[in-house]
Amino acid sequence: MQQKIIILDFGSQTTQLIGRRVRELDTFCEILPYNKYPVGQDDDVIGVILSGSPYSVHDPEAFKVDLSQFMGKVPVLGICYGAQFISHTLGGRVEKADSREYGRAHLETVDTQNPLFQGFDQHSQVWMSHGDTITAIPEEFQVIASTKDVKYAAYWSGEANPSPIYAVQFHPEVFHTTQGKLLLSNFVVGICGSRQEWSAASFVDTTVQELKQQLGDDRVILGLSGGVDSSVAAVLLNRAIGKRLTCIFVDHGMLRKNEFQQVMKDYEVLGLNVIGVDASQKFFADLAGVTDPEQKRKIIGRDFVEVFNAEAKKITDAKWLAQGTIYPDRIESLNITGKVIKSHHNVGGLPKEMHLQLCEPLKWLFKDEVRRVGRQLGMPEHLITRHPFPGPGLAVRILGDITPEKVRILQDADDIYIRGLRDYKVKLSGEEARKVLAAGVPAEMQDGEIEVSLYDQIWQAGAILLSTVRSVGVMGDERTYEHPVALRAVTSTDAMTADWAHLPYDFMARVSNEIINKVRGVNRVCYDISSKPPATIEWE
Repeated sequence: MQQKIIILDFGSQTTQLIGRRVRELDTFCEILPYNKYPVGQDDDVIGVILSGSPYSVHDPEAFKVDLSQFMGKVPVLGICYGAQFISHTLGGRVEKADSREYGRAHLETVDTQNPLFQGFDQHSQVWMSHGDTITAIPEEFQVIASTKDVKYAAYWSGEANPSPIYAVQFHPEVFHTTQGKLLLSNFVVGICGSRQEWSAASFVDTTVQELKQQLGDDRVILGLSGGVDSSVAAVLLNRAIGKRLTCIFVDHGMLRKNEFQQVMKDYEVLGLNVIGVDASQKFFADLAGVTDPEQKRKIIGRDFVEVFNAEAKKITDAKWLAQGTIYPDRIESLNITGKVIKSHHNVGGLPKEMHLQLCEPLKWLFKDEVRRVGRQLGMPEHLITRHPFPGPGLAVRILGDITPEKVRILQDADDIYIRGLRDYKVKLSGEEARKVLAAGVPAEMQDGEIEVSLYDQIWQAGAILLSTVRSVGVMGDERTYEHPVALRAVTSTDAMTADWAHLPYDFMARVSNEIINKVRGVNRVCYDISSKPPATIEWE
């Protein structure tokens, strides 16, 4: 029986991050809406974590859960709102703080003998983010950590409880809490007793066996995008069923420079059975004159389905459609009340005329885990570390209508930019190095430093062509009147929020000069310093 931690989601922006931290401890976890605890199906549950929330426990619409479903049965950890909800429900007191407690704080008193804080340093840095504060804890509970302003930074139910309750008002899952991973390890491994059996290797072995049983001798079709999710799904399926897997890779003409040819070569090396379809003429014809971003997306989506289905129908004995759906895709498609808040291209029903069953071998994995599985499968590093790329491709990075010439300009500029990011190496130490290593980037620590490329530090990067704008420039002795290009690079953990990447000035100067000198049709380069929110990562 596979052990697991249940994380009940009360709406926090960092709930996914809790899940990722637990998985980093080689422990399986499942994120569920706050009101969906699997009562009667919880024999494999070894612990429960209650997330933060945008609500106050006093709000009429605040999310509430029946704690008796799991308290007294397994250890429980409440984080932020979870800690306040436990106190409020069990007889403590939660009140509006005099001022919002947000940002870095330091634990001034810590009971390092307590199982939750074993190995902790005194004055360890933590991250607070709450407007209410606990002013009294339930009877017989004990405080185990405080900060200058927060007396009950952490408390627990005491040694007499065989399934203890722990609660912290700070966020151990974020990087700003310097010993947050240690706290979660103390809870998941030390208190809950995880055997730490969840790993990329165990996932591959288990999933290959499950796929063999699920699919039998059936034939499977998979749509490849060139991205890490669909590529890893393809290699995993190929290991399970071999040539009974047929992959379809559609080129809509708006991929990165030479990407179709390069990715097809990669797939050939991996031994995949891939049908490459160059449908660029159809896409360009249907997009002619269209400037509305949403309309562009709809046309590309419609055409992709038509082209894919036409190829899929040629495989008459196929019974399954495989997709590279990953866990965040499914989490983001349902909010904590179970209602759809965001449609994702990999989540939803299949076209009725296909009459295929759905196979999603990566549906329990986070993006970092997908990359670890890819490495376990022996895939090339450049495929594993590829940045996310929008389904409509460069069409949503060209402002205005789409033409082959505009795509050519953007492909050339983007190629210079991405190659530059890969070639530029930087040395990192401390928290910056820790973030990169935690994301699974292969790098060796030497003298407290690691060396990585700018590309590996960034979540997503790309160039945008402002084809609706022209600017005056001078090249040689001649006046030019051409398009500007904007460069975009963001750092993120899950793409729900993102910050613009602070790229070195010498790198920016070098890339700008190379784009202007080598890309015909561009005479100005800008850098986008917008974060998400309020902006989005893509421009359209």
